Amino acid sequence: MNKKKFQFTTLMICRAGLIAALYAVLTWVLNPFAYGPFQIRPAEGLVVLAVFYVEAIPGLYVGCMLANLLSAYGAPDIFLGSLATLAAAGLSFGCGRLFKHDALKLVLCAFFNIILNAFIIPAVIMMSDNTIGYWYTFGSMILTETVWIFSIGTPLYFALKRLIDKKVRVMLPLVGFDDKNFDGEKNVKKA
Repeated sequence: MNKKKFQFTTLMICRAGLIAALYAVLTWVLNPFAYGPFQIRPAEGLVVLAVFYVEAIPGLYVGCMLANLLSAYGAPDIFLGSLATLAAAGLSFGCGRLFKHDALKLVLCAFFNIILNAFIIPAVIMMSDNTIGYWYTFGSMILTETVWIFSIGTPLYFALKRLIDKKVRVMLPLVGFDDKNFDGEKNVKKA
């Protein structure tokens, strides 16, 4: 049995780096509003990238770690907060491979990100500041995550889906791409 070993390509590494940088910068720009019980963090909408790209998983994780370096909640936010993003991205990638219906992929991706952040981030905040109630922070996380995933993530999802369906080369995912109907270079649109 000759099974190919998975490897990250140069394109995948570049894409992961761009995702990490974009996540971090979008969060840093809104400092201090991107941290705390009520987060203005549009970078959370980028989690939909994991539905299409396996490299978005480490990209989102590293980007969240970098973004949380400026957090007042310190090491718990850097590591535990980033683990919530890592888990949500991994589950979103799995949904992208398991399900075919776009609305289901998007709703499950949002669900995982919202629920994981809603349970984990209040605990992280309470480690540093227990004057803010867990359930208040839980509710605000559900609200803010929902806003960012659906206001930023939904348009991003459908824009990427359109580019991938048109087979624009730089947008094609390298893992899970169904190349049965792909005739190589003659059907690829150059970006």
